[in-house]
Amino acid sequence: MLLFGMILLWLGFGLPYLNFGNSQNITNTTSSPAFDSSNSSNSSFTSYPTLNLTYLSSPVPYPLNGKYYNPTHSKWHSAHKKAKAYLANWSIEEKVTLTTGMGWEQGRCLGNIAAIPSRNFSGLCLMDSPSGIRLTDGNSAFEAGVNVASTFDKDLMYARGYAMGQEFKGKGAHIALAPMTNMYRLPAAGRNWEGFGGDPYLSGWATEMSIRGLQDAGVQATVKHFIGNEQERNRTTSISQLTDRTMREIYSHPFLKAVQADVSSVMCSYNLLNGTWACENSELLNGILKEDFGFQGYVMSDWNAQHSGVYSANSGLDMTMPGDIEQKSLTSYWGRNLTESVNNGSVSIDRLDDMVVRILTPYFMLDQNDGYPEVSFDSARPKAEANNSHVDVREDHAKLIRHIGSASTVLLKNVNKTLPLKSPRKITLIGSDLGPSYKGPNGYPDRGGDEGTLAMGWGSGTCNFPYLVDPLQAISAKAIKDGTQLDWFFDDFDIGSAQDTAMGSDVVIVGINSDSGEEYITVDGNIGDRNNISAWHGGDALVEAIAESNNNTIVVVHSVGPIDVEQWIEHPNITAVLWAGLPGQESGHSLVDILYGKYNPSGRLPYTIAKELQDYPAQLNYVNTDEVEHPLVEYREELNIDYRHFLSRNITPRYEFGFGLSYTTFEYGKLEIGEEEMDDDASAANDTDGIGASGGSTRGNTTRISNLHRPRWTISVDVTNTGDVLGFDIPQLYLSYPKEAGEPPKVLRDFNRVQLWPGDTKSVTFQLSKYDVSIWDVVKQRWVIPKGEFGIEVGRSSMDEQSVKTQWCFRGCD
Repeated sequence: MLLFGMILLWLGFGLPYLNFGNSQNITNTTSSPAFDSSNSSNSSFTSYPTLNLTYLSSPVPYPLNGKYYNPTHSKWHSAHKKAKAYLANWSIEEKVTLTTGMGWEQGRCLGNIAAIPSRNFSGLCLMDSPSGIRLTDGNSAFEAGVNVASTFDKDLMYARGYAMGQEFKGKGAHIALAPMTNMYRLPAAGRNWEGFGGDPYLSGWATEMSIRGLQDAGVQATVKHFIGNEQERNRTTSISQLTDRTMREIYSHPFLKAVQADVSSVMCSYNLLNGTWACENSELLNGILKEDFGFQGYVMSDWNAQHSGVYSANSGLDMTMPGDIEQKSLTSYWGRNLTESVNNGSVSIDRLDDMVVRILTPYFMLDQNDGYPEVSFDSARPKAEANNSHVDVREDHAKLIRHIGSASTVLLKNVNKTLPLKSPRKITLIGSDLGPSYKGPNGYPDRGGDEGTLAMGWGSGTCNFPYLVDPLQAISAKAIKDGTQLDWFFDDFDIGSAQDTAMGSDVVIVGINSDSGEEYITVDGNIGDRNNISAWHGGDALVEAIAESNNNTIVVVHSVGPIDVEQWIEHPNITAVLWAGLPGQESGHSLVDILYGKYNPSGRLPYTIAKELQDYPAQLNYVNTDEVEHPLVEYREELNIDYRHFLSRNITPRYEFGFGLSYTTFEYGKLEIGEEEMDDDASAANDTDGIGASGGSTRGNTTRISNLHRPRWTISVDVTNTGDVLGFDIPQLYLSYPKEAGEPPKVLRDFNRVQLWPGDTKSVTFQLSKYDVSIWDVVKQRWVIPKGEFGIEVGRSSMDEQSVKTQWCFRGCD
């Protein structure tokens, strides 16, 4: 048994096929801090040891047995039957058409599966992005994923997904390339803002609710990027090195939640995972995703992330995008090559049938075969009027975007109730982030520049703004209504003039930002990832100077992630700090609602803001690919991501994960915990061997998988609004495992958002399953509940000293 466990301990032996696609490189220049070469993965910031992994796993064959299917959704079974019947008489060539994209810019969408008129099949349109439908008009520009995570509100997560799904469907796109759920492992990683923060459970909930919303609106969701794509630098050549337990407990958890939400598609990532390209890693795709998780949909490659033909097909890839090996090469690993491979037996006809049934099952499950809107735009040729019908799909989504923008704003500091504002005599706005860009909201392609207020990062995760309400515009409207005098100065580098303008105002609001995005665009030397975590445009010096000249200075931060605030955060004249993130098109409106108390702040940080960059558990690997063919990205911190690391190493951050203030106050009552009665099979989890009554892993055992995730324990706590205004609180449930389990000191397991009038009390409940209290045993290859007492606490953040606590034994106690 031990030898078997050691063989399965590490993932991903395979052949490194080195055929890379070419990405377009765009360089824009604004004013961000210079690159600091000391911020490399080899600096002395951390004491985590080298992983020293060995790859011993055997290839995992593709699963064809229906017993592996996730049994949670009866619609899957019905749609699966429809897909099989529909495809019964198709030729090999026709089936291959479903698996192979038409090629870059060979259709009207970013990804295109060709129509087959003889089969009454109109094709499939695949479109970015997690912020809204990309490269078209008449769409909404939603807030970033990291903002919806900041709400800690499952209903808002769903509502955003549903509204976005309505817009994708209204434009005729069948498949949304969203959500993005890679983890906030590195504070400076370029695409962090597209995802949902630094905890797997927060990310898992946001992923699940986003998918449910998108698909309830009739659009196929694609969760991405599976797996280990936590940085942009060298993303197409680097090797992400993770231990088995780290992958299971941290990085694959949001993808498991996606599968449980019936996600249609999973996009495999560019990088290699433990030595094998992610898009041809059979243990990852066939074993973990399709068998262990019970995934019934299809695996799609990231654009040009396929590196082989037969090998990738047999390893679990189902659809190649955009279809060509390199963009516009008009060559493909599949297409005619896949047809030949099936004909000569290299790829079995059963495997091809599996691929196409997987692709069309979500198509039937979401009724896309019946009356689906036609594609009304041309993403490759947006100026070609003949191909663009300018269908407006926004409806009233601006209201939701404004709401989420307010709900996601985090109040970090509020001295002597500076906020909310009460019709001050004079307000002065300082800093270019509070005003419009001289180029307009869409002046930089794919938002690859930082001028004016920041409401979205850059790259393929963007969309066009229909308009952008900047803070100046919204505050001006409020000032006119209140009779407030309003002045502003937006030259970030003329500090003397900025100080002169700020003098004499009742309130000065200073706006700063920090930007990042995808690696195919370089902005001021930042190749997607940020070179450091300082404010851009000299923001730190600007804030400090204004605070010296005005004793009521409020700082507003629009940022893709954490920034270093130590230069100014403790200045006595800085009376309030609002962390607004990337709020989308209604940015200014959302900010005004918070500033003036129309909306009581309830946002919580989805990541930790450290006192210095070196305090984080991991740093970006800035190795140049010209020096190392496959740069190694070691996940040495293992389970100690974000706040877990700070707790493990006893490092005090500036603001911890889950932190956020309110205009009111709350108190918690005593914790109560109850256990549901279970049948004999379910209670077998209490055996001495771990989860399940028999040996082996959960692979292929749907009964055991179902029991594993069934709610078992209920925790409740009373929450009382002890302040004098209506407000929202977000109680967060954390577990502390027995020391022998080898877990971080504290881990998030659930959260809820509750609205309370002054003096009101409500009971808030959380549920735990056996999975939620288990750890991954790398030798047994199964989930195991550790013996001993757990600490259970509910608090307002990951480090709340006023949290309420109790203890509970889930297994192995008298």
